Amino acid sequence: MAFCETNLLSFALVFMFLTPTFVASSHNLSQRRQASILLSLKQNFQDVERSLSSWKDSNSMSICTWTGIECDENQLVTSLDISNFNLSGFVSPEITKLHTLVNLSVSGNSFSGIFPSEIIKISSLRYLNISSNMFNGTLNWDFSQLKELQVLDAYDNAFSGPLPSGINKTAVPKLKHLDLGGNYFSGIIPPVFGGLNQLEFLSLAGNDLRGFIPAELGNLTNLKWLRLGYFNQFDGAVPPEIGKLSNLVHLDIGSCGLKGPIPRDLGNLKKLDTLFLQANQLNGSLPPELGNMSSLASLDLSINNLTGAVPSEFSQLKELTLLNLFINNFHGVIPEFIAYLPKLQVLKLWRNRFSGSIPSELGGNGKLIELDLSTNKLTGELPGSLCFGNRLQILILFDNFLLGNLPDGLGKCKSLSRIRLGQNYLSGSIPEGFLYLPELSLVELQNNYFTGKFQESRNVSSSKLEVLILSNNHLSGSIPNSIGKYSGMKILFLDGNHFTGAIPSEIGELENIIKLDMSRNNLSGTIPQEVSDCSSLTFLDLSKNQLEGPIPPEISQIHILNYLNVSCNHLNQSLPKEIGSMKSLTSADFSFNNFTGSVPANGQFLFFNSTSFLGNPTLCVPYLSICNNSVPATIDELHSSGERKSRVPAKYKLVFALALLICSLIFAILAMIKTRKTGKHPKSWKLTAFQKLEFGTEDILESLKDENIIGRGGAGVVYKGIMPNGEQIAVKKLGIGKGSHDDSGLSAEIQTLGKIRHRYIVRLLAFCSNKETNLLVYEYMPNGSLGEVIHHRECEKNNGTVHLKWDVRLKIAIEAAKGLSYLHHDCSPLIIHRDVKSNNILLSSDFEAHVADFGLAKFLQGGVNGASECMSAIAGSYGYIAPEYAYTLKVDEKSDVYSFGVVLMELITGKKPVGDFGEDGMDIVQWAKRETNARKECVVKVLDNRLKNVPFNEAMQVFFVAILCVQDQSVERPTMREVVQMLAQAKQPNTFQLH
Repeated sequence: MAFCETNLLSFALVFMFLTPTFVASSHNLSQRRQASILLSLKQNFQDVERSLSSWKDSNSMSICTWTGIECDENQLVTSLDISNFNLSGFVSPEITKLHTLVNLSVSGNSFSGIFPSEIIKISSLRYLNISSNMFNGTLNWDFSQLKELQVLDAYDNAFSGPLPSGINKTAVPKLKHLDLGGNYFSGIIPPVFGGLNQLEFLSLAGNDLRGFIPAELGNLTNLKWLRLGYFNQFDGAVPPEIGKLSNLVHLDIGSCGLKGPIPRDLGNLKKLDTLFLQANQLNGSLPPELGNMSSLASLDLSINNLTGAVPSEFSQLKELTLLNLFINNFHGVIPEFIAYLPKLQVLKLWRNRFSGSIPSELGGNGKLIELDLSTNKLTGELPGSLCFGNRLQILILFDNFLLGNLPDGLGKCKSLSRIRLGQNYLSGSIPEGFLYLPELSLVELQNNYFTGKFQESRNVSSSKLEVLILSNNHLSGSIPNSIGKYSGMKILFLDGNHFTGAIPSEIGELENIIKLDMSRNNLSGTIPQEVSDCSSLTFLDLSKNQLEGPIPPEISQIHILNYLNVSCNHLNQSLPKEIGSMKSLTSADFSFNNFTGSVPANGQFLFFNSTSFLGNPTLCVPYLSICNNSVPATIDELHSSGERKSRVPAKYKLVFALALLICSLIFAILAMIKTRKTGKHPKSWKLTAFQKLEFGTEDILESLKDENIIGRGGAGVVYKGIMPNGEQIAVKKLGIGKGSHDDSGLSAEIQTLGKIRHRYIVRLLAFCSNKETNLLVYEYMPNGSLGEVIHHRECEKNNGTVHLKWDVRLKIAIEAAKGLSYLHHDCSPLIIHRDVKSNNILLSSDFEAHVADFGLAKFLQGGVNGASECMSAIAGSYGYIAPEYAYTLKVDEKSDVYSFGVVLMELITGKKPVGDFGEDGMDIVQWAKRETNARKECVVKVLDNRLKNVPFNEAMQVFFVAILCVQDQSVERPTMREVVQMLAQAKQPNTFQLH
């Protein structure tokens, strides 16, 4: 017995000394094993040099210090957070071997492929964030193994199929946060989601969901955030059961096709601070019960079919900062109580039928930042309190019946940046200092009855004003010398007033001005030669004044001027021959002056018609037979005269032709030798795949045959290829000048498309290159480009003829808009396409639109609100280029919006952007505006005659959007996100049809 006790004691002592060593050894083994798993994961990541430099074999004994890793007291990995590390590649199932994970986040990267469903094996997982990547496939996992899961965030990926009904109360009883928005989920919202009674956040917005919003969501009584709109298209109305969500703080069901009235039950949501129901088809009047939402700060019900007046109960919304009711059918007066909402900052009620006067104390709360009441039937005077507190930035009241003077307080409103008061009955003088306010960038006061002078200012060294439109008023006096202080001015319209005196020479200091109109005044003196310093000028109208003297020849130094009108003055002497060298000048009017001598028969003068020279009694235009001098009377005679002077002996022509033929043969032989040296051997090519491919370089090269050519362009040749597995691809072989690896256009296209995964943007599958050639491999679009289809009578599909009917055109417009909206608003970094046109919108087998060809794309610095970028040269396609881009080389996302507006015009009219209008220089935008006077009700005048049974309201809405997109001023164009919303609104039920 004693012996046994002695041995047991000895064993215990040995165990006590050995246990720490054993435990340490176990920890070391665990550390090495976890390090091995992490390094295995890293092998499938790309762009890891900076982000994951600490993940090294030599550092495997201290993985808890690695970037993005957290451990528990036993040195076991519990958190892996590599969000926003700019990584790409894919996540392998190896990650599931980290079985102690509680937190996993890979968000904000560019991972693609299938996210491993084996993640369900990590039963301890509480937080899973895979948002803002490019994962695809479905989420039909067995969630029942994730009993501890509290957060599932899969926002902004490419998941598809139905929403996972496996996410239910039994499977994930602790789930609090569920975000499946920004994907391609289709079908209905599973009613079982209504059983997730712990849920506090639910977002399904930005998918392709249909059906009704299930009433069962009203059971989520712990819910604080609910987002269901944007790209989804639901049937029916807003479920009244939503009113039972007593803890709801944020409700966003905008832009998703909802119909019917707003349920009164929403008034029960006392904690709600945000209600967004904009861009739907809601009708009826505003429920007075909404006034019970005492916490409401933001209310947006714009772009619907709502009617009636604003209920008096809204006076109880004391927390309201934003009220958007624009583009509805509201009527009656704007209630006086709106002026007394203590926190109101933004009020937009434009395009309704409000009447009466503006509330007299509006702005008196000292918080008002933006006010837009335009296109209503408002009368009376402007309140003097609008800028009380000096916070007002935007004031838009155009197209009303407003009377009286501008309040003096506006002349001291230093916060003002944009003011639009055109098309009213305003009178009196412009307040002193108003036109020189420091932040002012746009002023429109046209078509009113303003009197008095354009006042001088000596206290302002410079100004931010870019657009000043004072047209059609009764302003008088001289144009002040301080006009030169507007160093950033781009548009200056002073036409249709009573200005007198000379044009100040300081006008030459407006180096950035694009359009200048001083017509229909009483200006006298000469045209100052300093106008030639306005090097950005494209439009100059000085007609219908009392100007005299010559046209300064220096005006020819304005190399991009394309419109010049000096008619109806007293100008004299001869026309400067230098004007003939102005290749950009396509329209000029010298009529009804006192010009003398002969019009030079050279350059641009030959393109001006006879009306350009009428009313000049002693002016000779020999090539138009407007003269009695003995000079050649026709252009043909001029040409034949020129031919006689330049005749070359025939023998020299023969020698020249033979030399040219020999040079061509030598060039062809050298090209063949070079091609043979390059060869097509796969080993000489490098293949970069942007997703898993079932084919290789040799298969791609096999497609490069003449019989496979499906398109040619300035960028190169496009081939169709059929891979061994039957997959169809398009291969763009870049042309000469696009072959070097440092080519900026190629680099842009690869960087842009390689990481984008969006339903309505064409997929770049791979990039293939050798020393001489670059190939871009895309998914193949069987129906070619929209341009090819819309501008040909028909297209072939399934061996039959398919006409592009109205509903298909509208669908294509919405889909292409969604693709561009993604680039402008949701991509990281944000992207400007710079070459939006119908030929760059490709159509799949079912005519689904895909934005393509990113060879000119640029990253948008500073986000959507960043400054315009200045390009070194004009890029894009003729007929689609926005005015500010063509004339200033400055580009932002609104340049794409203009180009998309042209595409909408093509879809509506069936005409090409240029060349279909019978007049030199006229494009589709000018033609459509002229034919319709830019009124949507006149869309029938320009509608494609191939279209039948077009819903009139739809055609009007699409044309209205197109007109907005092609506004001359970029600031007046909508964003692509707004375009998507307005186009979605075009689909209206029960509309009568055209034709």
